[in-house]
Amino acid sequence: MPSAVEGSEGGEEGEILRYEEAEDDNVSPTDLSELLKEGTKESHDRAENTQFVKDFLKGRIKKELFKLATVALYFTYSALEEEMDRNKDNPVFAPLYFPLELHRREALVKDLKYFYGEDWKEQIRCSEATQHYVDRIHHVGQHEPELLVAHAYTRYMGDLSGGQVLKKVAQRALKLPSTEEGIQFYMFDNISNAQQFKQLYRARMNALDLDKNTKERIVEEANRAFRFNMQVFDELDQVGRSLAEAAQDGGVPVHDGKGDLRKCPYYADRLAGPAGPGCPYRAAAALAKQPLVQLLLAACVAAAAGAAAWYLM
Repeated sequence: MPSAVEGSEGGEEGEILRYEEAEDDNVSPTDLSELLKEGTKESHDRAENTQFVKDFLKGRIKKELFKLATVALYFTYSALEEEMDRNKDNPVFAPLYFPLELHRREALVKDLKYFYGEDWKEQIRCSEATQHYVDRIHHVGQHEPELLVAHAYTRYMGDLSGGQVLKKVAQRALKLPSTEEGIQFYMFDNISNAQQFKQLYRARMNALDLDKNTKERIVEEANRAFRFNMQVFDELDQVGRSLAEAAQDGGVPVHDGKGDLRKCPYYADRLAGPAGPGCPYRAAAALAKQPLVQLLLAACVAAAAGAAAWYLM
């Protein structure tokens, strides 16, 4: 799911949302926050313009796709926060450890329970693109902990910026409860002023004792994090297109967005591909298109109508 994004035309979403919403006269071009801001601009723009993000901002987000995006976030933040906990006392990362204010895993668990029910763990799986992202986060946390800064910056600063617009879009487009169920991920109850907190976070980043080479590696890793996010967006966009195709396939009944997508035999057949098991709904629809079957069905309907008319006389 995107964090800091460019909105559609008009309204609150029409503004271009960035991690840094106000200039700080106290920063230097060599500060890590400035290096990240300048060094990730191109990646940021590319992420903003993925089809998934653009559709999301226009309110064109299916509930099933939003649920899958929430699943991807759960696995991503579980990995990130596990590695942050591992490195909470490491001086290369410790100043950026804000578990009370920032950690998202428990909020995502609440969202998954809302969408999937108490047995949510049995219903979700880590997608291929998300798994690549997760693997990289674990590698960094265990072997290059200074690069965790890049992943934390990319995710949390975005969540506190563009993520707040996405929260409103999702709530409106998906008709989610006003009690904020399903969007707990976007709720930072322990941060009273997001702008002030982001300034504090950037100041902590700039105070890290890092040489020029390490800063350059962190910027490179932040761009890598953006690429991982874009791969997840592209994967979700492909799933979204397959759902749209399924909904238009000969008038066959489609999934209503409730419950587990994989439990619908029609979609299970679609997602399995040509080699997958036959879907009874799809087979019945194909059979119904045969001329002989249509003739027999018409005869049955006429007979039924005649019987009903006779009964009512």
